[in-house]
Amino acid sequence: MSSELDADVDILIVGAGVTGIYQLYLAREAGYSVQLVDAGTGVGGTWYWNRYPGSRYDSESYTYGYFFSEELFKEWEWSEHFAGQAENERYFNHVVDKFGLRRHIRFSTRVTSAVWGKESSTWQVTAADGYTARARYLVAATGVLSAPFYPDVPGRESFRGESYHTGLWPKTEVDFKGKRVAVIGTGSSGVQVIPVIAPDVASLTVYQRTPNWATPLNNRPVTPQEQAELKAGFASIKETVDKSASGFLHQPSAKMTFDDSPEERQAFYERTWQLGGFGKIISNYRDMTMNPAANAEWSRFVADKIRAVVRDPATAEKLIPKDHGYAGKRPPYVTDYYEAYNRPNVSLIDLKETPITAVTETGIETAEGLREFDIIVWATGFDFGTGALKRIGIVGRDGLPLKEYWADGPLTYLGIMAHHFPNFFFPGGPHGGAGNNPRYNGDQSDFIAGLLEFAREHGHAVIEAPKALEDEWTTMVNEAAYTMSPFKELSYFFGSNIPGKAKAFLLNSLGRPKMLEMMETAAKSDYAGFFPGSEDSGQ
Repeated sequence: MSSELDADVDILIVGAGVTGIYQLYLAREAGYSVQLVDAGTGVGGTWYWNRYPGSRYDSESYTYGYFFSEELFKEWEWSEHFAGQAENERYFNHVVDKFGLRRHIRFSTRVTSAVWGKESSTWQVTAADGYTARARYLVAATGVLSAPFYPDVPGRESFRGESYHTGLWPKTEVDFKGKRVAVIGTGSSGVQVIPVIAPDVASLTVYQRTPNWATPLNNRPVTPQEQAELKAGFASIKETVDKSASGFLHQPSAKMTFDDSPEERQAFYERTWQLGGFGKIISNYRDMTMNPAANAEWSRFVADKIRAVVRDPATAEKLIPKDHGYAGKRPPYVTDYYEAYNRPNVSLIDLKETPITAVTETGIETAEGLREFDIIVWATGFDFGTGALKRIGIVGRDGLPLKEYWADGPLTYLGIMAHHFPNFFFPGGPHGGAGNNPRYNGDQSDFIAGLLEFAREHGHAVIEAPKALEDEWTTMVNEAAYTMSPFKELSYFFGSNIPGKAKAFLLNSLGRPKMLEMMETAAKSDYAGFFPGSEDSGQ
């Protein structure tokens, strides 16, 4: 190892979240020299940074966690079906300690540059604290929700009170008791934090740009009987989530909406309303997301539920989306969210009617005047999909920056690799997931591990995604975004929440089965075309 480098390894992984930890485990088990770096001071990724009040899974805890170890699955007992942030963070710490991974992790290391060296066929990586490393392979497990976004509001940094972004929440407890609080944003994090802090604050003003179709999470404790059933059912649970198109345990319905009578549909909707989390999409009528008439009927059902909870009719109407049907944007799952608006200390401001003109030293100014606050919570989301990857200074072959290559939207092979960027992988990035992220991302990590093993066995020093395969996957994803996905262009899955960002689909619109099929095809072909300079490279 060079004395000028802090690390000289086979594999350098960026990101200590659910995907990075699994990739580290696979690399260590395969006998590679490996280091994982993370900007935080602990593991967990999303569940390290997003520690705001109310932060929790909306995937069932036992389907989000790892399945590579039956012993791990059986020894860890989740307290709730949808565990909270603190428990999730404890879980990931338990995993890295149980499997001896912590010694391979360097914290407080924010990568600022990663440049491909053609002569050495390695990546030269630097971080903000002066850390330098050289790696044969670079794996950016930076996640799709790790680049917090602040809207461009005049005076935002002038506010003299406390100000927090939900995606950058402090470890120290924030005291909301008796405070005048503003929450800006009603997306997945806003709808979680609002009902938790509402009982404690003196006043809570919610600034909403666009409402979402929030439906009940239906969380509850995992009973002792359920704990026993989970442990006994490890093999069948693993088989189900491994084969499931969504990566969940929820079973798809075989019915189409209008196969049932109106009375049967109403009864079905009521049963579906009681399902946990994503069951309201997966186990709903099969055509609910893609048949406009079916979607409209379910959306009316949800709208009526909102009106039944929120006592003030004007507030209820502001909370019901008018620009998209259910699942046209990523629907959040909530506990007591709509009930919070019945509290006398909670008010809602529609930013389309009353936009924010400035943040001042003491509060938030709109056309209606100034409201003073002690705390502002920015629940304004993330630069989804590509944000983190484009911010860490990736420069590939011939000096091409990834940020430039993806200026008009991501170009990927299976959401894992990009042409022009040899020996670079980004599991959990754009074009990869479309359901329970750890299951999709795990598939990608397994594919990477298999590809690296093949390259090692056959003496290939450089791996690069073939341009033809990148074009094929990207084209299919972009086309299927309008025919196979329910999400509309106004969703952040198209980057619509980031001013100036190119409009491009950021999920895997083709689904997990197609991704697995193409992975299998590549492996059966001995990864033909992936090794530049070899006879089968196709370059």
